[in-house]
Amino acid sequence: MATVLMCRRLPRLGGVTALSTTAKRGSSRSKKEKRDEPGAAKPGTEAGATIQLLKPQDYRVLYNPAAYAKGRAGSQQHGDRDSSQALGDTFTGPGTAQDPQTFSPASSQALSPVRSRPKPKSSTLLEQTILATLYKEEAEKLKREMHDSKEDPRMFQKGRPEYRSLSCDSAEPAQTLPAEEGDSILQSVAGCEDGPGILRDYFLGLSRLPAERRAALLPDPRFGALCHRAVTAIRLFSTPDLIQILKACVPLALPASHPLLDACEAEFCRRAWDMGLEQLLLVADCWRCLERSVPSYLGILFSYANLHWQELTLPQFVQLLYIVGEGRRSPADLARKVESTILKHLDAFSLEELGAVCLGLFKSLSGISEHVMRRIADRVSLQMEDMSTYALVNVLKMLRYTRMDHPPLMRELGRVIPARIPATNIQGIMHITLTYSALHFFDEDVLAAVATSLPSKVSYCRSKDAAKFLWSFGCLDYEPPNEEEFYSSLIKQLHAKLHEFRKFPEHLLTALLGLAFVKRFPEELIDFALREEFLQRTRGSKYELNKDLFTLGKSVEIECPTYQGKRLTPQLCQEFTEMVSSFAEREIYTRSEIVEATSLLESMLGGPEYVKNHMILPHTRSSDLEVRLATDGRPIPFNSEDPVAAKKLKGMGVSLTDDLMSQLIQGRAQSPTEVGNEARIPRQERGDRTGAPCLGGTISAGATSQAEPQAGLWQPGEVRLALQVSNRNHFCYGSRRLLGLHCLKRRQLRLLGYEVVEIPFWEWFPLLKRTRSEKLSYLHYKVFCPALLAKAA
Repeated sequence: MATVLMCRRLPRLGGVTALSTTAKRGSSRSKKEKRDEPGAAKPGTEAGATIQLLKPQDYRVLYNPAAYAKGRAGSQQHGDRDSSQALGDTFTGPGTAQDPQTFSPASSQALSPVRSRPKPKSSTLLEQTILATLYKEEAEKLKREMHDSKEDPRMFQKGRPEYRSLSCDSAEPAQTLPAEEGDSILQSVAGCEDGPGILRDYFLGLSRLPAERRAALLPDPRFGALCHRAVTAIRLFSTPDLIQILKACVPLALPASHPLLDACEAEFCRRAWDMGLEQLLLVADCWRCLERSVPSYLGILFSYANLHWQELTLPQFVQLLYIVGEGRRSPADLARKVESTILKHLDAFSLEELGAVCLGLFKSLSGISEHVMRRIADRVSLQMEDMSTYALVNVLKMLRYTRMDHPPLMRELGRVIPARIPATNIQGIMHITLTYSALHFFDEDVLAAVATSLPSKVSYCRSKDAAKFLWSFGCLDYEPPNEEEFYSSLIKQLHAKLHEFRKFPEHLLTALLGLAFVKRFPEELIDFALREEFLQRTRGSKYELNKDLFTLGKSVEIECPTYQGKRLTPQLCQEFTEMVSSFAEREIYTRSEIVEATSLLESMLGGPEYVKNHMILPHTRSSDLEVRLATDGRPIPFNSEDPVAAKKLKGMGVSLTDDLMSQLIQGRAQSPTEVGNEARIPRQERGDRTGAPCLGGTISAGATSQAEPQAGLWQPGEVRLALQVSNRNHFCYGSRRLLGLHCLKRRQLRLLGYEVVEIPFWEWFPLLKRTRSEKLSYLHYKVFCPALLAKAA
């Protein structure tokens, strides 16, 4: 029976319960404000979305990570999976903790619901036809979403006959033996001591049995005896015979830790330098099919290939890069040779081979020069129509990894990919979307196509997929026409995958930041992310997550006054502030465009005490030039941190009235802990009946936020300007559309009462080459804008 939920937009933060799937939002922003730049998205609809949660009695989950759809080439396309086992690494699966209401003890990877529908006792022919159609549609959808992490990256091997001698075909044998033949072979094993050739034939024969008979071999003691005899005679086999035995082990599905495989690995490592490159690549492919980690063997293979590099044919080179990728190992001494060989064969690669080359480089984290990547992108942009979606996504992964802009490819992608999105699986769609956000490239047609297709596929999302979708849309500051359905379905999936975040905490922070960028704050998930248990897990992550925690915690503090959940402690906030400030002093404050703007403002306003180059909001990780004005336009000195400015301020002779002393005492007595506790009090109880901070005017002591440390008292009639000296990295590629983090920053500055003044790079950078008077004139207009002063007054 289905439970129907109505999800609607709410004005401020609220909880997301086990049933509620919509993160409640902050005050709605002006659509005109968001969309007045070129390339801006059309405003989304405000209508609510109806979500149906199917809860059949026999709800189960199968291990079916998603697969890519068929490309134009006609072959089944699939996507890579980050958790697939590598040759060079031991396999570590995802977390096993499950939600008993939602999941059975199955894999926590991309999971697909399989609904068991009881067949009615008496049904008409029409009902049976409808049921059969539903079963067929669901099976076809499941097939599209399935992904074989071993087979899918090997699709390129179908394109040339040369790969037959370099790879192991793990498909069903062309000619199977009758099941009784297996018993005959096993009986022969116990009969007499046979030579190496006969033992080889036994393995080859057993590998051709029907699948169900092969599955019964492992526990059979007679098969165990055969394996033991092969181990004993391992050095008696010729190299071709030993390779045949290893190939036979693939359809026999020997476990990776089987003693026969131990013996084979040791023997192949001993013989490797006497084997040919073709044999070495074939054996490496067998190990991949058997899912066995063989770092020692791979090390020998790479050393051999390095010495015989000039002898590599095109198929051998592609197969080698495939092995490099699956082994997650990148031999440093091969980097230059790989690049020159790619350029040598660039026009001869098939499109599938080009995708395989990029996937191998991506999986092994191999660096590649911008020149080589640009050449690859040039070819792909010209032939994208003929490229399968799977191969295309592999190229996009490498483009994203090198962080290289290539407008022709991205424009062609925007033309080709929207029509393919509905038939592409969830992981493929995620990588496409992530490419756009990583390269800061905004294309509304692509993002709208993703948003339209995603809700019906969301149950196949891993925690990583859901997080990357939310991050990408938030990073590009795009809310699609179906935004409520889009966001509610993804937030529901975050709840379903909550157990995975204990192992992959970075994904939850990625998701919550993406939501914060677009003013969505799911209370229960935020509370979970700020608990001490989760904070401890972030410290054990291989990623640096402190900055993300800082941004999330302070954003909730500023934008969600009614939030009652866990918060970052003042001590942690201070630690994170010092960390970010240390970075800013080295990398941000010293940028030439900021230094010159600061110097000119000091000269124009009367000295360093009138302007401060700092981060008003450290959690947003970018600098501001703060200036304070009286409502009549007179600059107000306030910066006491500069030594010269401090000396000037010291001699100003401010009169200490009773009222001023009262303000000073109140301000000094308020500890950070008190400020943090006060932030939890609803604004209505703090004297602000509107629930919003005062903008451009007096801010009461109760409205002071930790996010503005040591900012000084806000005087009546004082206007605080936050000048933003922006650069290209603050905007989407080739546009004036702000990225999500910088939208968040400006929104929060306004909430704290600042007037945000843009000094955009497309105006300021050209002026840096002009005369001093022109620059001063420009800054004077920005600071003393009549409309700004009139608004503040």
